[in-house]
Amino acid sequence: MVLGCGYDAVLSNDLSDVMNRTTSSLGSSANGLQIMSRGFWICLVGLLATAPHLAAQDDAQAARPAAGVVSTDTNWPSFHGPGACGFATGHKTPARWDVQKGTNIAWKTRLPGLSHGSPIVWGDRIYLVNAVRDGEGKAPLKVGRYGSIQPVANDTVHTLQVLCLDKRSGKVLWTKTAWKGIPKIARHPKGSHAASTPATDGQHVAAFFGSEGLYVYDVAGKLLWKKDLGVLDSGFFRVKSAQWGFASSPVIHAGRVFVQCDIQDQSFLAAFDVKSGREIWRTDREEVPTWGTPTIHAVGDRPQVIVNGWKHIGGYHLDTGKELWKVVGGGDIPVPTPVVAGGMVYITNAHGRAAPILAISTAAEGEFSMDADESDHMVWSVTRGGNYMQTPVVVGGLLYSCRDNGVLTCRDAKTGEEFYKKRLGPGRTGFTPSGVSADGKLYFPSEEGEVYVVKCGREFDEIGMNELGEITMASPAISGGMLLFRTRGHLIAVAERP
Repeated sequence: MVLGCGYDAVLSNDLSDVMNRTTSSLGSSANGLQIMSRGFWICLVGLLATAPHLAAQDDAQAARPAAGVVSTDTNWPSFHGPGACGFATGHKTPARWDVQKGTNIAWKTRLPGLSHGSPIVWGDRIYLVNAVRDGEGKAPLKVGRYGSIQPVANDTVHTLQVLCLDKRSGKVLWTKTAWKGIPKIARHPKGSHAASTPATDGQHVAAFFGSEGLYVYDVAGKLLWKKDLGVLDSGFFRVKSAQWGFASSPVIHAGRVFVQCDIQDQSFLAAFDVKSGREIWRTDREEVPTWGTPTIHAVGDRPQVIVNGWKHIGGYHLDTGKELWKVVGGGDIPVPTPVVAGGMVYITNAHGRAAPILAISTAAEGEFSMDADESDHMVWSVTRGGNYMQTPVVVGGLLYSCRDNGVLTCRDAKTGEEFYKKRLGPGRTGFTPSGVSADGKLYFPSEEGEVYVVKCGREFDEIGMNELGEITMASPAISGGMLLFRTRGHLIAVAERP
């Protein structure tokens, strides 16, 4: 069985095995974030997170996932889905909905606080993170395409939380406080102190709050262990006072939690035992701050952790952390998460002089050039047109990448041939969340909460635009035909309804 999200990935009835072996996250990644210096902007996106919904219950039995095997079209275990692929199979999803009228809306749950961490799903449970500011009023959030690099000044006490919701009803089952205090590192006006998406393997839930620590719970909300990884200062490497906050998300795979900590000083990649928190390995990285999430590629006899970067894009051996391959260069504020499909690793980043899209062989070794004419490991590459914020999607042999200005490009994933380049919307808003795909459709949310629906294929065909009614900075999740959108104040479940 091939593990991956490519057009040639094998989908079988035993896909739960794939889920147990392949998980990953971004942000802001996912995860994501946006910045601008001299016209470039940054926004932290790890994607969805949440806070208590009325009275959250701590009912351990009710919070446990249903027994039995859960297929990959149901599980969305980390940032951007299984293997960071960004797509789900097996169920119909709507092209149109109406939040105000309730058309194709399964439920809508109010969530106080501010988070750009995405929702994750295992079985009938949804897990989220959240940052709730003390005092009255919402935490300030400034979206749009602007050029400030300065962080939010004089921030106050925040409560950092992990939540579990029932996927069928949207009811909050439990809320746990991981940490409370004044965060050590400031955030960008577009960012959040809960920007990293959590991760799960169906037994554990990992939540990463940067300088405030890494926390692992069981699925009933019991804290199993926590770890202080020090002050993790993510910001503009050219202006050290421009702190923007942490956004890289954890990934759980084969009994280990993987974290990428590219910061102002002493960057590293590390693996911890998911049950005990014991450090298995740590590899130093000579790297500026980045916000992407590591991707796991566990095919064959050389499993690897793949990371984005500027000084060091590369793959590391999953078991030891030993460097396997390396590429230097590209955009100097890397945010998108690597995607693996069809035996290739797709890397994109932007800011500064370069904005490449790279297609690298999963069998790559050593250090090599970004120029495909100079290295057999680089299958194809382009120097311009890469994404600043969003993790791309590979579906049906096509690579879709939406830039922060809403320009969507479709390429042949094998060759890099461009089929179209079209703008979503009128060009007045930013696009920070990463797009996802299901049922032959692509879903791209703007920061203003407008979700553009495009038909998969070589020709551009926009088949819908739906308003969520609130600012949307988190990437959506998909589970069993349900689209989950974390907006400024709600988690909204969209699904076909009779």
